[in-house]
Amino acid sequence: MADKVSLSQAAFDRLKEEHDDLVTRGRIDIARKIETARELGDLSENGDYHAAKEEQGKMHGRILHLANLIENAEIVTSGDADEVQAGTVIEIRYEGDDDVERYLLGSIEERVEGLEVMSPGSALGTALLGHKVGDVVEYETPTGAKLKVEIVSVGE
Repeated sequence: MADKVSLSQAAFDRLKEEHDDLVTRGRIDIARKIETARELGDLSENGDYHAAKEEQGKMHGRILHLANLIENAEIVTSGDADEVQAGTVIEIRYEGDDDVERYLLGSIEERVEGLEVMSPGSALGTALLGHKVGDVVEYETPTGAKLKVEIVSVGE
């Protein structure tokens, strides 16, 4: 069974729309490009044909990725405004540092202008889930270092 992907309703709708567009208009457009390039002659030295086929492969990969995300999506809504959960914007401060860092905790597909995305499945993301503002959370980095962060704020 595939892992569930936490997405906001807005991100789910955007991904579904992109998927639908790629499997309809996108496939038709790429088929036209390939056909036009074929008409230019010898395929072994036809740069337009090879570029169109490469684009078709990338588009197919994106379609499969989107279909997987849509199929395994779990729509999250914000609950307790003080608790860290998927889909929330968090501000954290590393122990011994004065700078506050701001992240969206969620899927990379949740992209929000001006915010870095932190995966809930990452070491830090997993450690932060369920904690509240003011909590100090310790986690182990992939290199084995233990770090502490304070949750400064949680919101949307």
